[in-house]
Amino acid sequence: MAGGMLLGGAIAALFATALPGSDPSSGIVDPPPDRIVIKVATVNGSGCPQGTAAVAVSPDNTAFTVTYSDYLAQVGGSSDPTAFRKNCQLNLIVHVPQGFTYAIASADYRGFAALQSGANSTEKASYYFQGSSSTAAITHPFRGPYNDNWQATDVTDWAQLVWAPCGVQRNFNINTELRVNAGTSTPGSTSFMTMDSTDGDISTVYHLAWKECPAS
Repeated sequence: MAGGMLLGGAIAALFATALPGSDPSSGIVDPPPDRIVIKVATVNGSGCPQGTAAVAVSPDNTAFTVTYSDYLAQVGGSSDPTAFRKNCQLNLIVHVPQGFTYAIASADYRGFAALQSGANSTEKASYYFQGSSSTAAITHPFRGPYNDNWQATDVTDWAQLVWAPCGVQRNFNINTELRVNAGTSTPGSTSFMTMDSTDGDISTVYHLAWKECPAS
């Protein structure tokens, strides 16, 4: 699958997703014709054990996709006491065509949740470039009873986009977390939440905005 960096042999689905229209005065430009290359520098966390996460770039350079195959938070029943919270930090090396910079305009998260009546869960994410402060975390809550696929979208206003520094390599960090709480659900009942389907048909998509760097 061209344009993607597979981690541990996992299969990543490619999504070619266009960004919404932008204000011409914002400096946002069309994606550069040359492809970008994303490599995983490090991957850490209970939600992404080695070999269970993969990154791929869409053919039109407007998005990249992260696929997880073992990202599951669970509470109740015979669950491990620490399984109620799972997290993953991806540190990505992003090589972009010369003269361009990028920002994360939005992120789509998908998965499946089975929450008993009285139980609840959250999906949380934050993003930052190496050497800069982490952005405020964005949290999406879910409440039981719930037994279905879920989707959450983080959107950044054009004026608030944080751009990668021009002319300097700064790794990009994505921190995500799933948390499930038993709440007032029946004691011993099991509730869980996953990030992405285990068959890899559904993936987490990060949409990119592009801008030309000032002439040096």
